[in-house]
Amino acid sequence: MQIVTLTTDLGEQDYALPALKGCLLQKAAPLLLADVTHQVQNFDIVQAAFILSNVWKHYPAGTIHLVWVNNYYAPHRDFLVISHQGHYFIGPDNGVFSLVLAPAPEQAFRLEYEDNDAFSLRELYAFAVAHIAGGQPLEKVGLPAGSILQRITFQPVTGPSHIRGTVIHVDNFENVVLNISRSLFDAVGQGRSFSLHYKRHEPITQLSQHYAEAPVGEPLCLFNASGYLEIAVYMGKAASLLGLVQEDMVEVLFEG
Repeated sequence: MQIVTLTTDLGEQDYALPALKGCLLQKAAPLLLADVTHQVQNFDIVQAAFILSNVWKHYPAGTIHLVWVNNYYAPHRDFLVISHQGHYFIGPDNGVFSLVLAPAPEQAFRLEYEDNDAFSLRELYAFAVAHIAGGQPLEKVGLPAGSILQRITFQPVTGPSHIRGTVIHVDNFENVVLNISRSLFDAVGQGRSFSLHYKRHEPITQLSQHYAEAPVGEPLCLFNASGYLEIAVYMGKAASLLGLVQEDMVEVLFEG
């Protein structure tokens, strides 16, 4: 059975999501629809990309990953079918795939779609899913896409004794994820003592292995399962308590 994951900003309180699922099942059954999330903040392709980039490799080869985020608000709407490392991706050419599949997807094709076409967007997605699920040659789904839209995100700035980074994600527990990877932290830090500075709070100076290493209500930092530095509050909500939001700046200073 063909697996199709769904990452959307549609929410679950309206008819849009079940209508999309119904259209997919009608046109391309049998499918196994796997919900990644439908709670992406409206139009937030950076959040969608962060979530999907940490998910898609955990699914079997051949899985189709459908992205429906910020579909309606580009001046010219283009939609892509992508093949990358044995997986397939369908979604808007709005920069999201440049973040998920950096530096570039292996193959990309552009779906034929006109804004004034009576052919609905749900039907377009269903057509692409059915094409892949039916084993049709990917080259026949559309014309080669050429270059896809690139989205530039904040990258950490480093020096001999510092890393300046940003908040890239706040998860469901309000843990605050930074764009500082373990490999970057280790490469710059070289095992030195550090202090993590954020807003006007007291810096964090110890790296925890588990959330429970700090007292209840106290901030801590650790590397999460995706390998990114994270600010958390044990049994608390770090984002609300510390006033941190996406794109806030942080700095790690190393001694010496």
